[in-house]
Amino acid sequence: MPMASTATNFSLHLRTKQQTPIPKPTHRSFFSYPNSHSHFNSNWAWASVFYRSQVKDMRHVVSSYGSLRSEIRTQTSHHRRSRFGHVHGKRVLVVTNKTVAPLYLDKVVDALTRGNPNVSVESVILPDGEQYKDMDTLMKVFDKAIESRLDRRCTFVALGGGVIGDMCGFAAAAFLRGVNFIQIPTTVMAQVDSSVGGKTGINHRLGKNLIGAFYQPQCVLIDTDTLNTLPDRELASGLAEVIKYGLIRDAEFFEWQEKICRH
Repeated sequence: MPMASTATNFSLHLRTKQQTPIPKPTHRSFFSYPNSHSHFNSNWAWASVFYRSQVKDMRHVVSSYGSLRSEIRTQTSHHRRSRFGHVHGKRVLVVTNKTVAPLYLDKVVDALTRGNPNVSVESVILPDGEQYKDMDTLMKVFDKAIESRLDRRCTFVALGGGVIGDMCGFAAAAFLRGVNFIQIPTTVMAQVDSSVGGKTGINHRLGKNLIGAFYQPQCVLIDTDTLNTLPDRELASGLAEVIKYGLIRDAEFFEWQEKICRH
């Protein structure tokens, strides 16, 4: 099979899917949207997280459908016996945007607080888009953290795509000279690329990502059910990024992608 065939097959597959209104979620899993317009083998894309990740301890990358609720609860319930797992302290700030918040913010807050009455969760909802990845928008995160009187034991949670992850991570690196940080990526590109490696930052009017820091998340929680609400174009662009990893670096990985694609 030619090298470009994997991308072509996925592109043709995605074009056959019709965009449909997002149905109401069920309780079958944390981010479950049955009868969604996007269906694919999650193992195909998310193996690339492990393939290219620079997270120091790969046990802190959790990737599967419906994983987020159980993982957060497992870690937070552990607080009764030790140090609260990935979430440090009793204060959490969830950073998200206007697109993701109506879909998943309440679910994340519920997962963080159910059975953990001592945990207090604040949230800041930013405008959606690369054009808002700037200092003015970043200040909204700092404003919320300071107004909420968060201390060094708090945890910042990035709930969204790459822009949210970059901005929340940079805010965590800078606030009080560094606080705990968790990534919950909700796009393919964020799940396989920007949520791992520790690159955080914002744009400057003279260039992209010129202001930032390398700051590793405590963990990356990937629930593939979040991809059921992605537009087809966003889904395809993320999968193309995974294909690129095989094309530019590892023929064996690319051949494995083709085998998965055939199924």
